[in-house]
This record gives sequence, C-alpha cells and structure tokens, in this order.
Amino acid sequence: MYGLEFKKCDRCGEHTSITTGSWFNQQMICRPCDQKERAHHMFETAKRAEREAVLQGDYNFPGIGKPHDL
Repeated sequence: MYGLEFKKCDRCGEHTSITTGSWFNQQMICRPCDQKERAHHMFETAKRAEREAVLQGDYNFPGIGKPHDL
C-alpha cells in the first residue's frame, strides 16, 4: 500500500500532502495559502501576466512577485 508523501509549503512552512504552484512566484504552496492567494486583490493581475508570458513563449515565467500583504 502506498503512503502519503508529505511536503512542506514554501510559503507557510506547514506540512501538507498537496501543493500547487503560486501564481505570484515560483513557490509551491499548500491549499490554505492558495486560497489566500486567490482572494488577494492582485490575483487576476498575476494570472493575466502569466498567461501573457506563456503566449509569448516564456514557459519559465517567474511571476510578478509575492505582494507584501499576502
């Protein structure tokens, strides 16, 4: 039987079995951090910037940077 692999959230440091990439930077974050990120007023701006970079061929876009208030 397979065991869960726990990782550490790059943002808050909590151990989690699920991470996702941040839209703001290259951190791998847990669900609670992802939810906070999605509620941030700059979230849509970060998504648009990522989309624009990919459309221009930049598949390693580092993001717009994590806002200080996140």
